[in-house]
Amino acid sequence: MEGAEKVDKWEMYMEIHQLIKQGFSKSKVAGKLGVSRSTVYRNLKKSPSDMAEWVESIQTRRRKLDTYKKLILSWLREHPDMSAAQVQDWLQERYKTLKVGESTVRSYVRGLREEYKIAKETSPRDYEAIPDSPMGEQIQVDFGHTKQKTSDNKEAKLNFIAFVLSNSRYKYKEWLDRPFTTQDVIKAHESAFRWFGGIPAELVYDQDSLMVVSENGGDLILTKEFQQYKETRKLNLRVCRKADPESKGKIENVVGFIKYNFAKHRVFHNIDSWNEQGWEWLNRTGNYKIHNTTKKRPVEVFSLEKQHLRPVTGNINFLNNHENSITRSVHKDNTIRYKSNRYSLSLGTFNKYQTVSIKETDDKHLVIYLSETGELIAKHKIPDGKGQLIKDRKHTRDRTKGIDAFIDTVENRFEETEVAYDYLDKLREKYPRYIRDQLQIILRETKQHNEQVLTEALQECIKRNLYSATDFSDIVLYLKRQRRVNETVNDNAEIVSPLNSISGWIVETEAQKRKVDTYTVLLEEGDLN
Repeated sequence: MEGAEKVDKWEMYMEIHQLIKQGFSKSKVAGKLGVSRSTVYRNLKKSPSDMAEWVESIQTRRRKLDTYKKLILSWLREHPDMSAAQVQDWLQERYKTLKVGESTVRSYVRGLREEYKIAKETSPRDYEAIPDSPMGEQIQVDFGHTKQKTSDNKEAKLNFIAFVLSNSRYKYKEWLDRPFTTQDVIKAHESAFRWFGGIPAELVYDQDSLMVVSENGGDLILTKEFQQYKETRKLNLRVCRKADPESKGKIENVVGFIKYNFAKHRVFHNIDSWNEQGWEWLNRTGNYKIHNTTKKRPVEVFSLEKQHLRPVTGNINFLNNHENSITRSVHKDNTIRYKSNRYSLSLGTFNKYQTVSIKETDDKHLVIYLSETGELIAKHKIPDGKGQLIKDRKHTRDRTKGIDAFIDTVENRFEETEVAYDYLDKLREKYPRYIRDQLQIILRETKQHNEQVLTEALQECIKRNLYSATDFSDIVLYLKRQRRVNETVNDNAEIVSPLNSISGWIVETEAQKRKVDTYTVLLEEGDLN
């Protein structure tokens, strides 16, 4: 690459001097060679020895991106179809202070491809020119999905909804690791309106089943939920034909931009961090990069367009009419999502079958309570920004308390404290990295059940060599069910043992993912009694 550049400089120098000797003016030489007049003047000022020294320096000159050469090469070799624009975004994501122009990156990447024979794989897309709408007139909306490599080398299908203001090209997007429901779409609209700081005169969509039930001679019949939302927010909707670029070409381009600049080759860890990376990408690239058509940065044009949007007033809390609340699923990290932020709950709240209800108060607090009982479990101050984790210190493990103290606390919840201590101490030997989580699970069980059930469960675990908090919970669950059954049986009735030799708690308890050897031992040893 550098050798070729060296030859080109010499050829240019020789051609300029030869044309001047032939009587051509400097302007004619510039036009004939397709270079600027300043280039001609610069070459004429240099003697052959000066030119040789300068050209030689090119071979040893370090360029701005040479520091990142190995990293960029690793990306191009792993992903030959990677664009220079995505290389620039990944560099700026990793090195926050790096200032580099798009043309510099493009030239550097092109040089690396030539030097190391890395051909670019392309997937051409068709785009159409669409007239700009007036400021504040229109937002276009569409859905997309991608398949991402996960951190454990599996594949996850992710879905997203994207919004773009037609005039400024200012964008918003939100991802889910499951299919969108109508409620998800409504929540995403609320987040988008707050991101934009207002509502446009018109929203344009595809004929998507999440919102549109059918079309009756041009009259749209919306789902009940979305119709209610439309009327509440006083939205003016227009639904175009599926994948119609003439009606919604801008959002089609945005969907492609999200797929090929943000998502492509990015490794998925969890949906919360994925969304946070996505919002950072919007600020860094999606809304900051100069648009190819407008030749302006969307963020700069948006500063004018947002003044033409209708203000967002009030909070929409009709998604769950029961007590004017909204239902949220609890994530594995014991948080819930609300308006592009995460809010903490106590450790152990997560249950894949459980939801909680939330309400926003007039004084800008978020209250979270159990849907079934109405029990208040958390209250947080709602911040002004987005993409934040709002955490109550009481919801965090007490890291100032040593493991020994934690074990003392848990053992004292049992009637036979010495037996409990021996059991918990073996848990620490078996799960040294996760002992706090193990103790937390058992502590939760001790708060929910009486000493007799806890003692029986502890004895059975020791008897069966089941040293795991989840095993302990399973035994407690079985004993509770057995007690309910026994309460309905006549006290004088003879207890009939099962014909097979499988323990009753194994049959009745939802299976955990454990080693097969565990169940083999249980089957061979016989009944618990």
